[in-house]
Formats: sequence, C-alpha cells, structure tokens
Amino acid sequence: LILSEQNSMIPSKMLVQRRVGTDLVCATLLQLCTGCPSECVCNSLEANCSGRSLVFVPALTSLPEGTHTLLLANNRLSSLPVSAFANLSTLETLDLSNNYLDNLPSRLFRELSNLSDLSLRNNSLTVLDRELFRGLTLLRRLDLSLNGLAAVPLGLLDELQGLTWLSLAGNRLHALERATFEPLVNLQHLELGMNPWECDCNLRDFKHWMEWLIYRGGYVDAVECTLPKDLRGRDIRGVPVEMFNYCLQLEDENGGGAGSTKSGSPPCFRGTAAPSSDGAVVRTQAELPDCVKQRYRPVSVRRAIGTVVIAGVVCGIVCIMMVAAAAYGCIYASLMAKYQRELKKRQPLMGDAEAEANPEEKHISSVA
Repeated sequence: LILSEQNSMIPSKMLVQRRVGTDLVCATLLQLCTGCPSECVCNSLEANCSGRSLVFVPALTSLPEGTHTLLLANNRLSSLPVSAFANLSTLETLDLSNNYLDNLPSRLFRELSNLSDLSLRNNSLTVLDRELFRGLTLLRRLDLSLNGLAAVPLGLLDELQGLTWLSLAGNRLHALERATFEPLVNLQHLELGMNPWECDCNLRDFKHWMEWLIYRGGYVDAVECTLPKDLRGRDIRGVPVEMFNYCLQLEDENGGGAGSTKSGSPPCFRGTAAPSSDGAVVRTQAELPDCVKQRYRPVSVRRAIGTVVIAGVVCGIVCIMMVAAAAYGCIYASLMAKYQRELKKRQPLMGDAEAEANPEEKHISSVA
C-alpha cells in the first residue's frame, strides 16, 4: 500500500512542475506578444523602465496598447532620438528625471497629445528649443528643476495654457520675461528658488506678473536676490516697487531705444552679453553701448549724491542766515549799549534844568 501511494504521488509532482513551467513560458510569450521591452516591467497601464542603467531608450513603439505611464527615471540617458515616443498618443505621464539629458530635439513630444505630467528634473539641460512643447495642450504639470537653464525662450510655453504646476527651481536663471509666462492663465503653483536672481530692471515686469499671480490665489516660492549687494538675500516679492522707478527714468533718458524692451528690460544690461528671447547670446561686451557697461546701482545709491548735494546747499543757506542774524544781533546790542551810555551822561544835565524850572510849573506838572 505504501509503495502504491508513493507511486501515485510522483505524477502529481511532475504535473505541478509542468504547470509552473508552462505559466512562465506563457508569461514570457505574453510579454513578447505585447511588445514590452525586456528592460522594462509592463502591465496594462504602466511601463516601468526606471533604474536599469539604460544608455539608450529601449524600443517603445510596441508597448501594450493603452499604456498611460512611462517611467524612464534614474538611468544614464544622455540623448533621445526624435522618434523616441512615436505612436504613444495614449501616454499621460512621462518621467525622464535623474538622467544626463543635455539636449532635446525640437518637438520631441509632438505625438504625446494626451500628456498631462512631464518630468525632466535633474538633468543637464542648458537650452530648450521653443518648439519643444508644441502640441502638449493637455499638459498640467511640468518639472524642469535642477538643470542648467539660463533662460526660458519666448514662446516656449505658449501652448501650455492648461498648465497648473511648474518648477524652474535650481537652474541658472537671473531674469525672466513676463511675456513668456502670460499664456499660463491657469497656473497655480510656481517654483523659482535656488536661482541666481539679479533684482534689476530685467526682473521688474516679471515681479509685477508674480504679484498678479499671487493676487489671484497662486503660489510662488522665495525669489532671493543675489545682486545687487544691498538686496542680496532679500525676497524680491518684498522689495518695494519704488525701487524700480529708476528704470522708467533710464528708459526716458535713452528715448525708449534699444535699451528698453516690451518686457521691461533696462536700457543698460549687466554682464558680458545680453540674452535674446530664445536664449542665444546676440551681443558681446564690445558691441554694447557705453551705458550698458555701467554697473547697476540701486535707487538709494543712485540718488545718494543728489541728496547730499541738496542737503549741503540747504544747510549752507541756513548757516549763512544764522551768521547774518548773529551779526545783526551783535550790531544791535552794541548800538543799544552806546545809546544807553549816552543817555546816562545826559541825565545830570536834565536834572539841573528841572531844578531851575518854576516851582509852580513843577507842581502843576506833578498834579497833571
């Protein structure tokens, strides 16, 4: 009986092993049939290719139909082909953070018409093509933090009218143009910290736009100034608008010429070159006019010399008047003293004349 029971158990174990092997083969075949790359883990909605040390983007053209999320974070991607995300129109979330991307092809995301969340955080991006985000009309969240961006090109955000969350923190931005952000009518959250902001005329109009965003209920984090020195460490949101009145004066002095722009740029730029709206350097230090080479001075310093001069003139006039009054007082006192001395000398003579007068007249005058 025991032998018969053991013999009956052998086929059942073999069946279990065969079933497990069959399941693995089916899972592998299913993955191959659905087109999920071997470097990724896929399910019906998500393709996770994060943390795989990828140097090149795997073949994504045959991802499972209906994939909404593609994760490519924490890899070693340094470039992307133009067709990297072709035929992925159902994609809603794309994470490319923590890679080495330094340049993105124009309209790389042109077929991602349903994309709502895009993260390019912690890469090596220094320049963005103004056509990069064309067609992303449904984008709600965009993370460009921790890159090397020195400018945001005019027109880059024109089609992102539905954007509600934007981060530009941790870049190399020193100024922004108001016209670049005006299309973002639904923006509610803006991160701008950890940038070397220069709080001069270049930032004046953008400061006004930030105040409007905060007024309508939006959020903007701290925008701390690094230049000029007297504003270093201060949040530009708390700097009085009167500090920028000199910008209008400079524009008037320069006749609203090349030094002034529609976005409120000052007639005299700081630095060795003035960035154009698309981020390209268009002028060198040698090509800039003389006024451009002058170092920016805040309004308090610019007016200090005039204030000292006016105060000196007023104090001088007051001192002269005080000296004149003192001299007049001295002269008047000396004249009065001389008059009193002469009056005392004449008193005895007047006394003798009164003694020789008629007693009756003296009596009448006394009664009177």
